[in-house]
Amino acid sequence: MSSQDIQRIHSTEVMSAATVFNQVVYLSGQIPKTTAGQDITAQTQEVLQTIDTLLAETNSDKSRILSAQLFLKNLSDFQTVNALWIEWLQDHATPARATIQAELVNPDWLIEIAVTAAQK
Repeated sequence: MSSQDIQRIHSTEVMSAATVFNQVVYLSGQIPKTTAGQDITAQTQEVLQTIDTLLAETNSDKSRILSAQLFLKNLSDFQTVNALWIEWLQDHATPARATIQAELVNPDWLIEIAVTAAQK
């Protein structure tokens, strides 16, 4: 195998938004692009939409998510995020998941989500 087997999507000098290898999609931690005046609900919905878009670009979707890591700035947002997560995954199997309280790089970010998924 060589690096030609590895597909990288939306790469910068620092990272790729998604990497695909052996029919597995690895998304980097997705963060809200708009934070001004955005509460946890708006930020979470934006991040989930970004995940949907990246999974579609890599021939996958949320029904194929194998695992997820959710990083929350405030544990007080846990129930709100869970409700949004349940709604987003409605009618789909739930992946393995970890939720971690974290001091995120940008103090305006309230959430970051990284997922691993299988391709179709």
